[in-house]
This record gives sequence, structure tokens and C-alpha cells, in this order.
Amino acid sequence: MVKNILTRENFQKLQIVIDQEQGGKGPLMPILHETQKIFGCIPLEVQKKISEELEMPLGEIYGVVTFYSQFSLEPKGKFVVGVCMGTACYVKDAQPILDKVSELTGTKPGGNSEDGKFSVVATRCIGACGLAPVITVNEDVYGRLKLEDVPGIIEKYKEA
Repeated sequence: MVKNILTRENFQKLQIVIDQEQGGKGPLMPILHETQKIFGCIPLEVQKKISEELEMPLGEIYGVVTFYSQFSLEPKGKFVVGVCMGTACYVKDAQPILDKVSELTGTKPGGNSEDGKFSVVATRCIGACGLAPVITVNEDVYGRLKLEDVPGIIEKYKEA
């Protein structure tokens, strides 16, 4: 259950960011980064507000939001579990790890758990090839994983 993110308070925070960035060069990317932090995603309603304030076509903003993987149109869970599927991780059995993460969180890759606690993402290379296979949970990195390590890692976050 994801709480309502389209609150007056969040839109006020967004307005402050827009006001601070609007006069600068190329304000869109800094505004989008801050918007992602404020709302947890950049839904269409928020993109419309940015479009109006910057006097920029909505399609251009949507194109940027959907092009860059760090932006999301929908809220993510409290814990975003990224399973690296880059070549080094993949050849060291990342797929069974992704399958186990999905099973334990009840979430398919690209989705959110019903309780809003987990999002599961199959990522491209995260640059930790020497630690393959690797998963991340928010900012925490777990490397040199074996399939039997996964339940303990997920359980730690279920209890948080």
C-alpha cells in the first residue's frame, strides 16, 4: 500500500526546487532529480506541473523521464532490490538469484510488492564485476552471492 504522494506539501517542495533552478542553465535534469527524491517517482501529474512552470512541452519532459533509468513513473518500494544481470553476474548464476528474490518478495522484476515494502529490478552492470554475482538493496551491496545467501538478506529487510 503506497501512501498518496501527490500531497500539497510535496507540490510546495517541488515549487521551491523549480524556483531555485528555473533561472539556471538546463534546469530540467536537476529539477527531475529533486522531484524523484520528493515524490519517490515522477508521475504524469507532476510532469504537467514542471511543464507549465518551465514552459516546456510535456512530451519533452516525459521523454527524458522515460529515457533515464534513475527516473520512475510509479512509486518504488521502501527497499529496492537490484539484481545485477550484467555479463559477469549473469555467467555466475544471477538468474536463479533474481528468481529467488522474486519468490521471497512476492514481486516480479519491474514490480512492487503488495505491501509496498519491496521493488525488484533486474539491473544492467553496476560495475562490481569482481564481486559477481551482486545484488543491491537501496545503497547496500551484497557480492559473491550464493543462492543460499538470498533468504537471509531479504529477511533482514522484511524485519526492518
